[in-house]
Amino acid sequence: MMRPFSDHFSSLSSAYAVHRPGYPDALFTLLAALPVKRKRVWDCATGSGQAALGLAPHFESVLATDASAAQVQAATPHPRVRYAVAQAEAVPFRSGTFDLIAVAQALHWLELPEFYAEARRLLAPGGVVAVWTYGRHHVDGGAIDEVLDDYYDRIVGAYWPPERRWVENGYRTLRFPFAEVPVAPPPMAVSWTLDEMLGYIGTWSATARCRTMTGLDPMPALTDRLAPLWGDPADRRRIEWPLSVRAGR
Repeated sequence: MMRPFSDHFSSLSSAYAVHRPGYPDALFTLLAALPVKRKRVWDCATGSGQAALGLAPHFESVLATDASAAQVQAATPHPRVRYAVAQAEAVPFRSGTFDLIAVAQALHWLELPEFYAEARRLLAPGGVVAVWTYGRHHVDGGAIDEVLDDYYDRIVGAYWPPERRWVENGYRTLRFPFAEVPVAPPPMAVSWTLDEMLGYIGTWSATARCRTMTGLDPMPALTDRLAPLWGDPADRRRIEWPLSVRAGR
């Protein structure tokens, strides 16, 4: 029996679409090389479509679903991508439809036995399931990262959902019942201003839950701590995330 959908992001859907980092193009090139064919992809739990847009150039069509209607409404259109509202564990698609099933930064939210059963049903012969996640970001290896770590652990640490532990260990300990194919992920990095980075932190589920639970916004205090360390807020800095990928047949 499926648990109720835990919606951590609908209230943030517009900000999520704007401020979440994109995945490296090289990741999608690697994933596209794994299945026997490159016809149809299911991007499960698409959010606002970051992975769907990256997959679209490599396949004939992408079907991108999310349980949050608000997220789907905020997704970026693309001629090869069709968006739909559906829970990952029960989708109205024919068996054997997809050459690739992708789950980007969302596997930890799913009811895994039911999702894995759907994935097996939906995979075409020679198809592949690929899931990936990224952890906390790093900026300078020094004072900025110390402030970010303090915010992550102490300021909003109590407001992270328990599923966050799977992200922290890169999905390494999550059950993944497929014949695994090794994938060496490329670096995940962007060049952001201070405001762009703060916009991203504002989309964290822990930040949103902190606001809801306490009635206070933790972001202004974080901005005050980071501003003197960043320098000119228009300056761009390289932001990096550890990217972990698991793929299997």
